[in-house]
Amino acid sequence: MLGICRGRRKFLAASLSLLCIPAITWIYLFSGSFEDGKPVSLSPLESQAHSPRYTASSQRERESLEVRMREVEEENRALRRQLSLAQGRAPSHRRGNHSKTYSMEEGTGDSENLRAGIVAGNSSECGQQPVVEKCETIHVAIVCAGYNASRDVVTLVKSVLFHRRNPLHFHLIADSIAEQILATLFQTWMVPAVRVDFYNADELKSEVSWIPNKHYSGIYGLMKLVLTKTLPANLERVIVLDTDITFATDIAELWAVFHKFKGQQVLGLVENQSDWYLGNLWKNHRPWPALGRGYNTGVILLLLDKLRKMKWEQMWRLTAERELMGMLSTSLADQDIFNAVIKQNPFLVYQLPCFWNVQLSDHTRSEQCYRDVSDLKVIHWNSPKKLRVKNKHVEFFRNLYLTFLEYDGNLLRRELFGCPSEADVNSENLQKQLSELDEDDLCYEFRRERFTVHRTHLYFLHYEYEPAADSTDVTLVAQLSMDRLQMLEAICKHWEGPISLALYLSDAEAQQFLRYAQGSEVLMSRHNVGYHIVYKEGQFYPVNLLRNVAMKHISTPYMFLSDIDFLPMYGLYEYLRALQITWNTLS
Repeated sequence: MLGICRGRRKFLAASLSLLCIPAITWIYLFSGSFEDGKPVSLSPLESQAHSPRYTASSQRERESLEVRMREVEEENRALRRQLSLAQGRAPSHRRGNHSKTYSMEEGTGDSENLRAGIVAGNSSECGQQPVVEKCETIHVAIVCAGYNASRDVVTLVKSVLFHRRNPLHFHLIADSIAEQILATLFQTWMVPAVRVDFYNADELKSEVSWIPNKHYSGIYGLMKLVLTKTLPANLERVIVLDTDITFATDIAELWAVFHKFKGQQVLGLVENQSDWYLGNLWKNHRPWPALGRGYNTGVILLLLDKLRKMKWEQMWRLTAERELMGMLSTSLADQDIFNAVIKQNPFLVYQLPCFWNVQLSDHTRSEQCYRDVSDLKVIHWNSPKKLRVKNKHVEFFRNLYLTFLEYDGNLLRRELFGCPSEADVNSENLQKQLSELDEDDLCYEFRRERFTVHRTHLYFLHYEYEPAADSTDVTLVAQLSMDRLQMLEAICKHWEGPISLALYLSDAEAQQFLRYAQGSEVLMSRHNVGYHIVYKEGQFYPVNLLRNVAMKHISTPYMFLSDIDFLPMYGLYEYLRALQITWNTLS
């Protein structure tokens, strides 16, 4: 499409030049102004005709030129007819369309030209994005570690799934905690045309642990540097995202930008929107070397195959070792090292338009990147304060984020028509099982409920538990819904031992629970309580499922099963442990 559009542009330019040049020449030869009623010729040939030196040869040259000019005029008429026919074939809805569609032109260019291109827009066919094949799989890599980051990944994935039209393959570099949580979540989510692979982040620590890092992301903030070594050797390209990202458009548009890379460009990055790398934020501020304002690594396009051929591993390691001799540690984790490499090798970068990474950290100038909602593509909460960051339009961004935070994830299970997946087979098996049920059976709705798979998010809050040395520990197990939330503080006061709770909540209720828990001193002081969210679906309360989820995720040899309405007596935890010690002694 892009080639066709360029061809059309060249055709129009050539046509206009052919129209203009002969017309001007014709006027130049045969028109003039009049002074005192006498024609003043603009043609040197005409002046020669009144000269005594004018010859028959000159007369023939003039006649020959006039014949040629008539031929050119005929060619111009033919071109005009072709242009009018071409305009007549243009779709009528294109002519009066004032909606904005943005194109990403080749080359990096300066920020002013880029901004002008974004604001101007283009409603013609030539302004459309390169098309990604209908069933082409888009690969996304995310580094995720811990309980809180797992919640952030869910919101990011929701925003991607909401807009997507292509199969997705997520590559999650996760620690053991995040892998347990997210593996269960995706397995029970059962979104068609979505595949998830995990890579053990703990095994990668040795690759980057030698780099001192002051960033709040810790050692995991450096792991994007080793993706060429971590991801499969046959994977050629990948979009790398931070967990604090929210998509406002189809990720396929970003995937299509890979086709814009030229020459040795292997990294797609957005310019940093703060003055961090300019070194003028405070006195004696000394950032790592960077090209101009530097680049933000919250969104990266990686051409893995070319990076491997360039020996990326050796390149970034040598750069990091050299710079650490003077800098001693990184301040912004992998971003410092990426920028130091780019400073030495500017040709590696394809500069993405700034709307692919609207940065909301302090000291940013993100407002210069957008003027309208339609300008936004990716929002990046790249500040330790996250939603509490200061920004002119932070209320709008916060509401957009909260929309996906509380969005019903069950609605994202929609299929991609025409793109077969494993979920299609599961769907066919489910339909077959449902068809075998007798709809006239009085228990039909109950029997049908057996085939419902409830999306489950384990360890929704931070969890810590140290097993007792005497193997007598016992966990209190219960299940509840939103209307019993007020019982949690009382139970935690009565039972000081580990607790496993399954909560039956909607996505919006899960966020209400999160705010309630984070605002409770009693709940926040307890880290040995495992909260497992089972998301609502169907018309029944799945009490057995909830109980089984809570029972499955205990780490003690014994459990005390209770209804959420029952308060254990004070000291019951220690009494049961002592009873077990006595039982072990007698046996």
